[in-house]
Amino acid sequence: MGAALSCNLSNQYNLYCILLPLYILSTSAWNKKLFPPPLLLRLPCLSNSSRHMRFVSVKPYPHQNPHKRRTPRTPSFVSSRISCMALSDFLVTDDLTIILALVAAGLFLLHNLYKPQPLVHPILLGRQSDVARVRNPKESAVMRNYGTGMLGRFPVRPAKEQQVLLDLVKPDSDSSRTLWSTKITNPQLRQRVSAFGTGLIRVAGLDPEESNVLLLLNDGIEFLITDLALASHSIPSFTLSSPSVLTPVLEEHPPSAIVVHAEFLPQLLELIHDSNDGVHHTIIVVGNTDLDKHLGAIRLLKWEDIERQGAQADQLTPATPKPQDVFTVSFFATPDGQLRGTSLTHENLTAGVTSTRALLPLSGAISPLDTIVSAHSLSTAFGRAVAYTAVFEGTNFATLKSSQFFTAAETTSFDLADLKSVESYPIPSPTLLFAKPSHLTSLSSAILDEARRSSFFFHTLAWRHKFAGIVDGFLTKQSLWDRLVFDDARAKIMGKGAGTVRGVIVAGAPLEAQALTPARIALSVPLVNSHIHPAVAGPVLASHPLDLQTFPTTPATSGSSAADNFAFAYQAPVGPPSINVEAKLLGVDDVAVEDGADPIGALFVRGPSVGKLLHVEQGEENIPEEDRGWVETGQVVKLTIHANL
Repeated sequence: MGAALSCNLSNQYNLYCILLPLYILSTSAWNKKLFPPPLLLRLPCLSNSSRHMRFVSVKPYPHQNPHKRRTPRTPSFVSSRISCMALSDFLVTDDLTIILALVAAGLFLLHNLYKPQPLVHPILLGRQSDVARVRNPKESAVMRNYGTGMLGRFPVRPAKEQQVLLDLVKPDSDSSRTLWSTKITNPQLRQRVSAFGTGLIRVAGLDPEESNVLLLLNDGIEFLITDLALASHSIPSFTLSSPSVLTPVLEEHPPSAIVVHAEFLPQLLELIHDSNDGVHHTIIVVGNTDLDKHLGAIRLLKWEDIERQGAQADQLTPATPKPQDVFTVSFFATPDGQLRGTSLTHENLTAGVTSTRALLPLSGAISPLDTIVSAHSLSTAFGRAVAYTAVFEGTNFATLKSSQFFTAAETTSFDLADLKSVESYPIPSPTLLFAKPSHLTSLSSAILDEARRSSFFFHTLAWRHKFAGIVDGFLTKQSLWDRLVFDDARAKIMGKGAGTVRGVIVAGAPLEAQALTPARIALSVPLVNSHIHPAVAGPVLASHPLDLQTFPTTPATSGSSAADNFAFAYQAPVGPPSINVEAKLLGVDDVAVEDGADPIGALFVRGPSVGKLLHVEQGEENIPEEDRGWVETGQVVKLTIHANL
């Protein structure tokens, strides 16, 4: 009997929970004239002494005369029971409400769980340079790469076996790869280097450690073989960063022999004739020429004949050079037109290869499966470092048409057509591009214009989503918007390279800051902005490939010129020093620095990849020990410190 009574009471209680809110809502709506007044509402009332239910009639407030309202009498038992009810008892849900709540919760979780995470933790990007604790007056503190540290030793070679230049051609690697238009293995390359080196001594009559050779060659396999052969026999080579310095080099540093392409031979002979100095010249010509073998006091030899005769003769075993021996002198012109020369040792170049390999992260390191395309000539220090990096890694390698200094064309364009000039070589599609800023801007602009023409609406949506990912530090080439919009645009502009290019290294000129984000959206690959110098074999400064930060425009500094303020405001940052270079600024304003301003001054660098300037090397004995090795770049730099929030 007790069980039955409790069941009846429970059912009646639930009925109260349903009807009472309806009564409150209906009376409230009636007072607001939203619904017509109900005539009668019958509420079940419970009795403690009976298990039966009776009804109490409650008349609503009179509508016509509001002054005669009376409070309806509610049973005391019902009021006490309602005051003990929880808020959840008043909530009535159905299946649709539950489904909508689950969908909302699922969308919230998906938004938070699948939000793209930064490719590099912000802590790692917060301090990329290690700065010394003290500095000298009128100087900035010495800066190093954070991975090296102020007390770390600089890496000077990619591996312990690579001591000199020829060691970069690893003899134990016999896999075939294509260098420009020649498919060759490392043993074959070393064999050709030995043959040509023997021919230089036996046929051309050059003396090791005594002669020197001027290289007027465009990039190709002949340049590489000649450079390795001269370095193996301790015969220094001369290279020019620009044809404009050829005349002063011939006058101030006359070489023992000249290796030149046949297309540039007539201009060279004219320069030698005008200088009235042709007695000591032996010219080795690459390519076919119709000139006689003897032009007065000038002796002409064919490059192919020297290699063939050297291969037929007994091979000479050269003495192994030391890492500190100078193997080349690179001549360049300063901004004011003065001739400068930098002597590079074997150690400088092996250190340059080491720093060039470190431009990409270990997760995407250079491998023999890559194809490197470079816009930097082998006549420059950085171009040589890139080429020998490809030789060391066993990758395919080629250079662009714009890297040919000695050509009949009066002007050289660094645009999209120049990037496509590499298609003339029988090499696989490029995977790594060592380009110049004009190459990057022309390529990214063409891709974005093509994507905009295909679908303006989807291009706008894709741009917004890709830009949001970059702001969050995330970049991918496999997103939905790449498949819908950018993949087709890349394929039309880049051809097969659209699916193979996985990294771009920009160097050779300042890169505008506003070009970074469009290039990252268009290419969606790691991008490195680096700073190079003719005296450094390798990068001087280089940004992190996965650093997608965008920095605000810095205000003008009172201590610098208007041109410098304009350049600093619109140029993209070039990152910290490379892994084996330390840098500092001279001529900074101490008062401005103490007040919190960013240091601005002339950039000086030092390290194993930095060569020695000829005019500085002569008076180095009078320089203090702590100041030795610093090389002035002749460039004004602003050191910007950003707080990583």
